[in-house]
Amino acid sequence: MAERASESEMQVLTALWEESPQTAAELTQRIGAANGWTQATVKTLIARLVQKGAVTAEADGRRYLYRPAIARADAVGAESQRFVDRLFGGRVGPMIAHLAEREALSDADIEEIEALLRKLKS
Repeated sequence: MAERASESEMQVLTALWEESPQTAAELTQRIGAANGWTQATVKTLIARLVQKGAVTAEADGRRYLYRPAIARADAVGAESQRFVDRLFGGRVGPMIAHLAEREALSDADIEEIEALLRKLKS
């Protein structure tokens, strides 16, 4: 998916990653009510995702079944890279330093980062 998904579109994608295929009605029931979205709103979000190549639509009688066309890991990786590029000049170190300065890292987070660094060094 070359074009960035909005937060609302990401909610649709997340619902599809959790369970696929789904119809627009099922998606509306699953995430629409919590967001105050009508079925028309959900259909608009789906149409945008189809246009972006992030979701596929398959005719099933008079309805469509929707599936993610991209893997969750790929979308998360692309979005993470855009975030780091936009806010930290593409460098992860300053991002980690910022989080540490704000005390946003728990002991468990620090242990995970340390384990990852050990793995990367070996």
